[in-house]
Amino acid sequence: MKILVISDVHGNLTALEAVLASAGAIDAVWCLGDLVGYGPDPNECVERIRSLPHLTCIKGNHDDAVITSRNIEKFNDDAETSVRFTRDILKPENMKFLTRLREKHITQTETLTHGSPRHPLWEYLVEPFVAMMNFSQFSTPLAFVGHSHLPISFTMDANADKIIRTIHEGNEELQITGRAILNPGSVGQPRDRDPRASYGLFDPETSIWRITRVDYDIAAVQQRIYAAGLPEKEGLRLADGW
Repeated sequence: MKILVISDVHGNLTALEAVLASAGAIDAVWCLGDLVGYGPDPNECVERIRSLPHLTCIKGNHDDAVITSRNIEKFNDDAETSVRFTRDILKPENMKFLTRLREKHITQTETLTHGSPRHPLWEYLVEPFVAMMNFSQFSTPLAFVGHSHLPISFTMDANADKIIRTIHEGNEELQITGRAILNPGSVGQPRDRDPRASYGLFDPETSIWRITRVDYDIAAVQQRIYAAGLPEKEGLRLADGW
């Protein structure tokens, strides 16, 4: 079985299409939130994601800000500008789709959320000590998160007293043998100094987790950002992955 795991598309349709083409045939899609924000293509991204097969989609903090205006004070000026831009142009049916999204999805084997199991919308899981505190906040073997825009994995050793952090560079494969928190990185705005779109593929039958990076036409997205009147920084950062 081949599950595509994506997060933080952030209104970047060109990156999303590159990821979907790279992933090829898939059995299901898990989207971990922040479909919108920063990028120029919020409607197109929501519509494309809505069309994907066997979709499970979680709400991110940018999605939540667009539909509710909650915690807008937590955003910097550029992020707030993109939230207001998105709210102004989002079609009613796409707004309705975002409104229906939940903060968590839990099965017998996986917990899906945007930020962390402890704080689904806002907590960044980057440091091992924060990951350790979060392992007690979910009961499933695996948790899949986004939000940090970093392809990163936290695995717990057999004694449950040590966390191993792996920051994935490029295309990497990880055999999952115990409990783990897994982040596929960002499709639309990577922040690990690698500008390529990042996504994950998970095979629940073999417990293999694979991170893949893929090039896309960054210049085309930058031009759409500038044409839409969005902050220049949101275009410039794409070329350097920050």
